[in-house]
Amino acid sequence: MTLAQRALEQLQAWPDLTAGPASCGTGRAVRSVRSEIAHFHTAHDVDLHLTGRAIRRIAQDLSVSTAIRLVPGSRWVTVHLDCDTDVDLLMSLVSVALHAHQERFPAEPAAPAGCNFHRVTVLRRDPAGMAPPTP
Repeated sequence: MTLAQRALEQLQAWPDLTAGPASCGTGRAVRSVRSEIAHFHTAHDVDLHLTGRAIRRIAQDLSVSTAIRLVPGSRWVTVHLDCDTDVDLLMSLVSVALHAHQERFPAEPAAPAGCNFHRVTVLRRDPAGMAPPTP
């Protein structure tokens, strides 16, 4: 079982989430009554739907994680699952996403539609946890 499959199974057990096809057309999604929360695209890559407000609030923490990829202007973050700790991070961020989508704030300005699939390139980490050098 891949890390993404294990994470999806865990999230399907959460009472506030249901699973179905991802609206982008690739992979499975989990959604709350308000919004799609996560898209499971590959065995290692999950796009998580946060709000712009939530991303701004935790941006510094997100930017230091080797598992997270941010796309400027997107309300989605890509989580690359390489180890159990990355799955734990995803679970924590799903909680943040659920809370963010329940808050009642004025509508955010329009942002690029859709998740980050095909907008993010994830480089595999070496076993020591360091990203390979770029050419």
